[in-house]
Amino acid sequence: MKKMILAFAATMMMTAAMAQDDNQQGRQERRRMDRTEMIKNRTDRTVKQYGLNEEQAKQLLELNTKYSDTMGPGQRGPRMGGGRGGMRGGFDRNRQGNGQGNGQRPELTEEQKQQMEAGRKKMEENMKQYDTELQKIMTPDQYKAYQADMEKRRNEGPRRGGPRN
Repeated sequence: MKKMILAFAATMMMTAAMAQDDNQQGRQERRRMDRTEMIKNRTDRTVKQYGLNEEQAKQLLELNTKYSDTMGPGQRGPRMGGGRGGMRGGFDRNRQGNGQGNGQRPELTEEQKQQMEAGRKKMEENMKQYDTELQKIMTPDQYKAYQADMEKRRNEGPRRGGPRN
């Protein structure tokens, strides 16, 4: 009887370990999505959401590819504070060493402030150019719906993790 209980317990632990391993592999595969997949997914979501036709979808894919390096979460520039979080979302609030392990962000230098402002201006310019080109692709009704959605997203404020829709 003891052997059966031990065998059952061992089987349960192995099953749990394999399930956990499969779950971790699934997360790693999602993280490894390359740039072209990300662009295609973004394009597909927009096509579906605004009812774009095939020609519009093709033009949008080209537009998203053109601007993929300059906009959105995939943008990679100089990081403030080092580490994986940079300026956004991943700041280590408990970090010691600067005397501010109390949740306060360290003061930015003038150079850092100028870099942030220059980056913000450049991103705004890119977004305006993107919107101008997008307006040429979409019908007036589609573009109006797109603008309403973007305004809604801006008013919601920054996202902190969670799934993207």
